[in-house]
Amino acid sequence: MTCAEFVELVTAYLEGTLPAEQRVAFDEHLALCPGCDTYLEQYQTTIDLIGELPEESLSSPGRERLLDAFAAWRRTTGSQEP
Repeated sequence: MTCAEFVELVTAYLEGTLPAEQRVAFDEHLALCPGCDTYLEQYQTTIDLIGELPEESLSSPGRERLLDAFAAWRRTTGSQEP
């Protein structure tokens, strides 16, 4: 597993929805890659600190800016994840 693949799977990993085969590969990569270990810790800390952001709390322009930012990120990283 590459670091880019790892990053794309973090949400599924934390939600417990990662298929068993991918979870094994994820855990193996995590054990060998200090950068991804740090990334996962930071990701989890961010979730713990901000919790869930209800969709209705975003203004329409704010929601559109976020969607545009994610779309731009996907274009630059080649990610197909929504």
